[in-house]
Amino acid sequence: MPVPHDIPAETKLWDAFAESAFEPDAEPSFCWTQYAGHGPGAELLGGPESALEIGCGTGRALAYLAQQGVKVSGVDLSPRMVQLAGDRWAPLGVRIEQGGVLDWLVADESLYDAVYSIFGAAWFTDPARLFPLVREHLAPGGVFVFSQPPAIPGAYGPQGMYKGGFAGKAMFTYRYSYRPAVWERLLTRAGFGTAKAEVFDAPKAGHIGTLIVTARV
Repeated sequence: MPVPHDIPAETKLWDAFAESAFEPDAEPSFCWTQYAGHGPGAELLGGPESALEIGCGTGRALAYLAQQGVKVSGVDLSPRMVQLAGDRWAPLGVRIEQGGVLDWLVADESLYDAVYSIFGAAWFTDPARLFPLVREHLAPGGVFVFSQPPAIPGAYGPQGMYKGGFAGKAMFTYRYSYRPAVWERLLTRAGFGTAKAEVFDAPKAGHIGTLIVTARV
C-alpha cells in the first residue's frame, strides 16, 4: 500500500529536531546506535572510497565520512533536512538530494562501495523492494549496513504508525521489523552473498538494544 506523504506538513515535524541538530557547535559524528559514544563506528563500512546514506537526516554521518576522504552522497525525504544538511556540510564535499529512496535509487546510475542507513530509510521501506535496488548500486565487494531498533517480540513485519500524534490530518508510515534470521534471509534472497544481523546490547542492562545488519555482495 502506498504511504501518503504531505511534505509541507511533515517538514514541520522536523523543525524542533533540526534546530538542535544544526547548532554551531554540532560536529560531524558517526554512530550506529541511539546512544552517544556507544557501539561500533564507521569501520563497519570497511574503508570505502564512496558511500551513499539512504535517509541521511542531519547529514552528520556523511560529514564524518567526508572528513575521512570518502566521496559521499545522501538522499532524504524531507526538503527542510536536505536544505539544512546540504548548506551545513557542502564545504566538506557532501552531496545531498531530496527524494523518496525507491524512486531515487531507480533514477540513480552510480555505484558505491558502501550503502548504509542509520535509523533511516532501511527502517521505513519495504525490504522486498529496497534490498534489490541497493544490491544493484553496490560495486564489486561492496557492503550494505543498516541499524534500527530490534523487533518487539511477537510484532514482526510492517508496523503502521501515525505521524504527529493521533489528531489532525491522517499521515502515517510503516516501519519494518523482523527477527535477525529473517533479515539475513531477505538479504540473501535479494542477491547478497553474505548477511549477518545481530542485536547490539544497550550500554545499560534492560534498555533497548540496536539491530545492526551487514550484508556483502
